[in-house]
Amino acid sequence: MTELFATLATAFDLPILDWIAAHLRCGFLDAVMPVITVLGNAGIFWIALSVLLLLIPKYRKVGLGMGAALLIGLLVCNVTMKPLMARIRPYDFQWEHFGRTIDLLIAAPHDYSFPSGHTLASFEAATVLTIHSKKLGIPALILASLIAFSRLYLYVHYPTDVLFAVVMGIGFGFLGNFLVKKGCEAFESRKAA
Repeated sequence: MTELFATLATAFDLPILDWIAAHLRCGFLDAVMPVITVLGNAGIFWIALSVLLLLIPKYRKVGLGMGAALLIGLLVCNVTMKPLMARIRPYDFQWEHFGRTIDLLIAAPHDYSFPSGHTLASFEAATVLTIHSKKLGIPALILASLIAFSRLYLYVHYPTDVLFAVVMGIGFGFLGNFLVKKGCEAFESRKAA
């Protein structure tokens, strides 16, 4: 897997990251992207939002779906996949393979890179919100996309980390929503009997 990741990095990922750094870096985004990325730290923003929704009876199932999706993503990707894949961060790859130092705008994360946890949590939550309400979902998808882009802009994830996390996040969003829907239906039918 290390060899595949190294090939992906040199053939696909690093040229994109370097293009972003060369063509999109500016003072405004240098100030904004670290703030946007904080919203994805440990999924705290999305966890807090799901807890808030749990407190509102009308949105309780949405909050449960978000919580279920976030938990699935945490267990499958962060707890299981990251240590198994053990992909080093792009700034470390640049140093180890090319002797190139990347100046980061945020503190260097010290866990593995694949997949992007920030992106995963953001798309899980945004997917559940979109299933239930386009009015809530569209802004959430925009924020999720900005958080995902911030990980590339800040040079802390490869594009393949982010793309995989988007796909998995959408999938886990649908799965979490489905499980909660089925669980609620089973509970309501048992209660009615």
